[in-house]
Amino acid sequence: MKIVGRITMVILSLGLLLFDKFYYGEDFFRLHTLFFLVMAFVVGWQYDRRSYYVKKTQESEDSYKRLIESLPEAVIIHRGYQVLYVNEAAVKMMRAENKRQLIGLNIFEYTDSQYIDRVKERINLAEQEQRPLSIMEYKVKRLDGESFFFEASSMAITYGGKDCHLTLGKDITNRKKETDRLLQKSEKLALLGQMAAGIAHEIRNPLTSIKGFIQLFKAENDKKEYYDIVLTELDRINSIVSEFLLLAKPTAAVFREGNLVQILRDVVTLINTQTALNNVLITTAVGPNIPPIICEENQLKQVFINLLKNSIEAMPEGGNIYISVQKSQPEEVFVKIVDEGVGIPEERMKTIGEPFYTTKEKGTGLGLMTCFKIIESHNGKLIFSSKVGVGTSTMIVLPAMTRSHLKKEIEE
Repeated sequence: MKIVGRITMVILSLGLLLFDKFYYGEDFFRLHTLFFLVMAFVVGWQYDRRSYYVKKTQESEDSYKRLIESLPEAVIIHRGYQVLYVNEAAVKMMRAENKRQLIGLNIFEYTDSQYIDRVKERINLAEQEQRPLSIMEYKVKRLDGESFFFEASSMAITYGGKDCHLTLGKDITNRKKETDRLLQKSEKLALLGQMAAGIAHEIRNPLTSIKGFIQLFKAENDKKEYYDIVLTELDRINSIVSEFLLLAKPTAAVFREGNLVQILRDVVTLINTQTALNNVLITTAVGPNIPPIICEENQLKQVFINLLKNSIEAMPEGGNIYISVQKSQPEEVFVKIVDEGVGIPEERMKTIGEPFYTTKEKGTGLGLMTCFKIIESHNGKLIFSSKVGVGTSTMIVLPAMTRSHLKKEIEE
């Protein structure tokens, strides 16, 4: 705390006493002189004390404002329904040019009419509770008229010496759209599972009988090429039914410690015959210190076989497939498969992994859907990027085996 006020008051007091001494001839050292100096000292001390706390308050307010400005969430302070303050995140969220465009506005001017009553209830509740309220969702309009969903919490505060409300929130429009998309996908998967279970069981038994009789007729007839075509198509139907069953019926997979590099090498060895027939060369690069993973090996092999077959079929004239295995983080590994195929059109990228969406002439889309399901069961991610005429890149991200996994296995 500075002593400027005390020194100033004492100097002024001494100056007045000296003036009395020389102008009026009064004695300088008297009892009331001491009292006067003490009072001047006390007044100066109070002044210094007040200046100190005013400065600290101002510094606290400045720090508070800097903190609010640095927040990624939008902050809106309003008294009643009038906006008094907004931070830069709120300016950006509302697509305003500056804060002046928002300060002074009525919050209901940009609140969807269906949510106005909800806002009023929350403001009244904040005044009663005197604590931060739980998060609530609202529909709001930006300055350019576009609607978005705003998730926010409110609380009663004091701002500028007056009772106000602080609202802290963020734009959740993209998250809400993604949630709705996932829900729709989940509903599709549930419906597909129900359909698959019924269709597979209804078709498989007659298929077995038909196939047996055709093989019998084939042995007794000269036109064997016709039977070959029929048998090929029956095998194709049977493979579709098998994929249906895999999607519809959850398998009791046993997850164990696995060597991702060795799994990939086994798959490449298995598929080498097909690559040789199609003039395709697979090049594999393995990074250092690839950790083990917790997996169901057969399921992962199925994923890699499906993805490599897709890459081979995307290069009817032959080409190269590049596979790299790397450790991206201490607890993550990824496999990247890049081909030089025809690529996938941008409008089809959004439908990858959905049933019956495929770029193949005779495909069903169930193969990639199965891949997504298997990778999700491994707590991983399957990411596609593609450019028509250049090729497709597939990234499989899987969690690495951690110390917690090892500890759990030892305990078991």
